[in-house]
Amino acid sequence: MSKQFRKKQSQTFFTVFISLFLLCLFVGVTNITAWGSGEDTATDPTTAAGFTYTLEFPENQMDKNLGYYQLLMNPGQEQTIAVVLSNPGAENITVDLALNGAKTNKNGVIEYANNEIENDASLAFAFEDLVTGPESVDLAAGETKQVDLAIKMPETGFEGVIAGGLQLMKAGQTEDANPEGGSTVINQYAYVISILLQESEAVLTPDLQFNSAYAGQLNYRNSVYVNFSNVIAAYLNDLTVEAQVMKKGSNTVLYETKKTSMRMAPTSFIEFPIAMNGERMESGDYTVHVLATAGEQRWEWTEDFEITEEEAQKYNERDVGLTQETGIDWKLVGLIVGGFVLVVAIIFLLIVVFHKKKNRRAAAEKAGKKKRSPKKADNGQIKKKRL
Repeated sequence: MSKQFRKKQSQTFFTVFISLFLLCLFVGVTNITAWGSGEDTATDPTTAAGFTYTLEFPENQMDKNLGYYQLLMNPGQEQTIAVVLSNPGAENITVDLALNGAKTNKNGVIEYANNEIENDASLAFAFEDLVTGPESVDLAAGETKQVDLAIKMPETGFEGVIAGGLQLMKAGQTEDANPEGGSTVINQYAYVISILLQESEAVLTPDLQFNSAYAGQLNYRNSVYVNFSNVIAAYLNDLTVEAQVMKKGSNTVLYETKKTSMRMAPTSFIEFPIAMNGERMESGDYTVHVLATAGEQRWEWTEDFEITEEEAQKYNERDVGLTQETGIDWKLVGLIVGGFVLVVAIIFLLIVVFHKKKNRRAAAEKAGKKKRSPKKADNGQIKKKRL
């Protein structure tokens, strides 16, 4: 095998290897679902939502300049309020309605349309039990229709605010998925109208109560949660929370979080997350120190909690930021590497066999030419002697 052939063979193998490596590196499948909030400034909200609404304020509306209902009610009072829906489009539509009590999410934001968050133990009267309405309304093209909501106040009087909201959303939005280059983008648009019910104009002072601390995850990353409640039927605004986690009996801070400008709904709880900064969760006894402030109000707690071995193992296996130590992952890596090496080896073997055959063919042709040359010379000599 000549040096030139070996050099050419090495170059061919190197080119094939690099090509396969880059192919394995960049080829992939993307599957993304995006949920639109309806706040796209480039889209007309009326066109995006598919309909419009107006509010019909009753006489007991406390402030008619508001864009939501704030009603002054009496114990046991029954009342009907109206929302007028209009369909400016050229097609028939269905509008889904949902009534939900006000809740506080993990980010310290009040939600009026999330029925997945449970009610707090301090809640005396659930909004969903007091306000009822249809689950959906059909609107013909160009039609305007009044939707009535029935309110039945509890017989027992209460202080503060019962807060909730009405969500209005065009039906079938998830059916209009728009596949773009392997990704699925789903934009959902909805209106949420707050409804506040109260029996007096007295303003109550919010108060916080510690519930528990425990291990968990936020966006599939290890965290510690502090659960506390606003036990008064009043909104808590401009809340700042600072939280630290230490090993029990130690003053060394392992994890800490501070968040400002949060709000809490009346008689609701919050699961406040403290991120573990990508570290593995370890079982053991811990202490959490929490300082919450809102204006001149101040709450401070120091509480112990435990992370069990089962919890630590479970959350470490689910944490997307950790390198897992399970046999399944190493087997997968081995299969990928083994498959890649096998493909490269087969291609290299085929190249070698091909060049060997080509080399033998060239050698055979060269040998044949050498055998034929002497015969031509003999024939020439014979002809010369005859002359």
